Amino acid sequence: MSGAAAQPRFRVGLTRDLLKPGGEPSFGRGPLALLDDDPLIEWEFLPETLDAITPDVMARYDGLYVNSPRVGADAVARTDRRVRIVSRHGVGYDSVDVPALAARDVITTNTPVAVRRPVAVAALTFIFALAGRLIEKDRLTRTGRWHERTGHMGLGLTTRTLGIIGAGGIGRELLALARPFGWRMVVADPYVDAAVVAALGAQIVPLDQLLREADFVVATVLLNDATHHLMNAERFASMKRSAFFINVSRGPVVDEPALIAALRGGTIAGAGLDVFEQEPVAPDNPLLGMPNVLLTPHALCWTDECFDAIAREGLGCIVDFAHGRTPRSVVRVAGDV
Repeated sequence: MSGAAAQPRFRVGLTRDLLKPGGEPSFGRGPLALLDDDPLIEWEFLPETLDAITPDVMARYDGLYVNSPRVGADAVARTDRRVRIVSRHGVGYDSVDVPALAARDVITTNTPVAVRRPVAVAALTFIFALAGRLIEKDRLTRTGRWHERTGHMGLGLTTRTLGIIGAGGIGRELLALARPFGWRMVVADPYVDAAVVAALGAQIVPLDQLLREADFVVATVLLNDATHHLMNAERFASMKRSAFFINVSRGPVVDEPALIAALRGGTIAGAGLDVFEQEPVAPDNPLLGMPNVLLTPHALCWTDECFDAIAREGLGCIVDFAHGRTPRSVVRVAGDV
């Protein structure tokens, strides 16, 4: 008796850096139901821990869900490559050679919707902590220096200016969350619609003007050739000496030695950094010893809600692709329309 051959299952690999030390998924088990409940899909966490995806990995799976491992042109160089979709756990995709993958008919997706609120909240967390002198006041309390508190006056927000570099999804979410505090808000972004920014209570200005006028400068741009070292010595020098710089985008958006020099020399008052040019941060990085800098390990936005939403969006892209549907968050290659 003959019959139609069973449709081969779509094999998905998830990188191991998405696991907690104890072996549980960092995003919880809920999003995995998207894969478990789909009869077309079989999946596993990669058996090896990798800094970069290898051709061997690309030959074993039809789709990959990756967190921090790099995906370069060498990964898709072999003819036995099976992977047709690489889904990034997060909004940034600078670790993926998107054009090289596209040239081999491999699409890249990311999760821009899931991260908007968490990263915007992370930026506000830095602002509130810096404005309120939170760390200094914690130290005063712990070291019995209660009566020195008048020497650590915080900054009110209603008389200040918030400057946001980049008004993509995260930047616009930050404007919406920040608006109720009553401060002036300005945006530097040559691509955003002025009407969209105005509807959120902000004004588009040139970057140089933003840097001169803002009390809090927040970078929320993607990393690319145009934004690499966007914040350099000249731009830090144009900021107010009383201003704070916050980076929740990518480390190489900042010329880190220039930032260190600006902090040491009092060119700016302080910084809040969730990202760095080298990650993990080298133990001799001068930023680690600076009392006017708040540092977090590229994880300030990480919450149970954030990772659950990211995984659902990212794994959902793979499920859509496996069923022949266009994923919701395809990263476009330059020249696409």
